[in-house]
Amino acid sequence: MGRYIESVCKMCRREGMKLFFKGNRCYTDKCAFERRSYAPGQHGQGRSKATAYATQLREKQRVKRMYGLMERQFHGYFKKAERLKGVTGENLLLLLERRLDNVTYRLGFADSRSDARQLVMHRHLLVDGKNVNIPSYLVKPGETVEIKEKSKNKARLNTALETVERRGIPQWLELDKAHYKGAIKALPRREDITMPIQEQLIVELYSK
Repeated sequence: MGRYIESVCKMCRREGMKLFFKGNRCYTDKCAFERRSYAPGQHGQGRSKATAYATQLREKQRVKRMYGLMERQFHGYFKKAERLKGVTGENLLLLLERRLDNVTYRLGFADSRSDARQLVMHRHLLVDGKNVNIPSYLVKPGETVEIKEKSKNKARLNTALETVERRGIPQWLELDKAHYKGAIKALPRREDITMPIQEQLIVELYSK
């Protein structure tokens, strides 16, 4: 799988919004997007009129990067969303929200999705008491996600939990902070996703 190895702050600047790749740093005045909110590169501050295709592509790239996916994996989610009942764009976002790495981030066990992915892959998490090290695992209502006993003393995990109130926890999840445990109360809804995403643009792009 390909991997992005340049500064992640450049991606926020390119997409024109904070994607919170660096967790708590993104809430401070050290945030690169706060200091330079224009696109990176020599022509980053130049004015250009975006075509309809460019707008659709930008939206797809923004969401793909937000959830830390590669193109093939993201397109796979779109195909799966098409097969589900309901609105394809909303189905896509709700599938992405149910990923275990995203749920780990949403519960506050990590202050970025990349950190959450590491927690999952390094076997620090249990789902219903069982080891799950697959970031793309889709959680279901009634399941619990908890930190292993021997991993509860990790400094980055506890730092993330201390500041979880700043991000807020969506209504479909419930956090038991004292016991390092979270519960999936229900499936996510479109209104639970507060980032400014126009999913219909992604549908239009892939429908060409």
